[in-house]
Amino acid sequence: MDSDDLEPRKRRGEALTALAKEDLSLLGIEELKDRISALEGEIARIRDYLARKQGSLSAAEAVFKK
Repeated sequence: MDSDDLEPRKRRGEALTALAKEDLSLLGIEELKDRISALEGEIARIRDYLARKQGSLSAAEAVFKK
């Protein structure tokens, strides 16, 4: 049995909460820059997914309004 199977599953948002609480003073300049790049990439991914969901919602609303 894998030890990961014994760990409780994380709930939605827990990773974001843990990330926000992380002590940034332990990170160097390059690590901070890498973190910003990673977070900006994640923001772009979320915005893209949000746009697709909004498009799907608009399409569904258009179908059911008729």
